[in-house]
Amino acid sequence: MLIPHRMLEADTLTRLIEDFVTREGTDNGDETPLPVRVERVRHALDQGQAVIAFDPDSQQCQLMLKQDVPKEWLD
Repeated sequence: MLIPHRMLEADTLTRLIEDFVTREGTDNGDETPLPVRVERVRHALDQGQAVIAFDPDSQQCQLMLKQDVPKEWLD
């Protein structure tokens, strides 16, 4: 299920993005400061290039590029 990012409180969205950009394997040697990485993700969400996917079974959220989302989720 997709969660519209604008439905989340600003603090919650920021923490979700920070969690995502600081996960092991997401930096790939990128030494860009955390606030810049957070802003990049926020911009991708605002532009509709990224989405928040929620898995009710695992109770986990993840950020995904819209192009990687199964088409049936977008209906």
